[in-house]
Amino acid sequence: MALESTIISHGMPWPRNVETALSVESIVREQGAVPATIAVMDGKCRVGLGRKEIEMLGRADGVWKVSLRDLPFVLAKKHKGATTVAATMRIASMAGIHVFATGGIGGVHRGATRTMDVSSDLTELSKTSMAVVSAGIKSILDIGLTLEYLETLGVPVVTIGQDGFPSFYSSRSGFTSPFRMDELREVATMMHAKWTLGIEGAVLVANPLPRELEVPYERMEVFIGDALQAAEKIGISGKETTPFLLRHIAEHTKGESLEANIALVRNNARVAAELSSIYQKLRNGQG
Repeated sequence: MALESTIISHGMPWPRNVETALSVESIVREQGAVPATIAVMDGKCRVGLGRKEIEMLGRADGVWKVSLRDLPFVLAKKHKGATTVAATMRIASMAGIHVFATGGIGGVHRGATRTMDVSSDLTELSKTSMAVVSAGIKSILDIGLTLEYLETLGVPVVTIGQDGFPSFYSSRSGFTSPFRMDELREVATMMHAKWTLGIEGAVLVANPLPRELEVPYERMEVFIGDALQAAEKIGISGKETTPFLLRHIAEHTKGESLEANIALVRNNARVAAELSSIYQKLRNGQG
């Protein structure tokens, strides 16, 4: 199963980024799956990194944040690149991988009616047949509009174990999930049914962070509002927006949001690894 690398280079500070990446790979192995952390190095798409490569991504300066737009350029220039959700999905799909664990997906940014800032994660979800396990849509985004956009793109969104859709750091968002499933076997069956019918595109699996590990939704909204104001004040835009907001929130929550981020990434990896094993058995006629 696939793992992204922007969380290493742009999502968390060193050394917690490397510690988290290595622990996530261990969790995947414990569940009987094979972890494939994806990045761009030496002009090649790398599916599966060693410890030294993960440490390099976590400590090096100038690592590109690579989405689909950037991928050909970074490959041609032989830059070091950490892949976003969209780029990770595309590379993983070419390698025959069907399950991907991430923290939260990108989406429609708050104020997008003015900025037109919409993540390429969404269009990739509509094209690439993969189950993407996340803690929902990043809470710094417009969750309602993102869910509407996913509906338009025909991407099924299912939340595990609850009716409410989660919001990354928190188990709730104020929005109802389009679908609910309580067993991963049901999710695997849904994946198999969709792709057997020839319907391309992802299944977005929202995996809520357990209540004892979350940052309450109302409290987090205050920090997000402050971070958005700070970004606008100093003119942060484009691909630098999300890393800036995450850093700002982590600093102002005194690390509480970082701990929640680490917890949700580990939680998503465990669920994705289990789902990957179930789906593979189903494909092989053992389900």
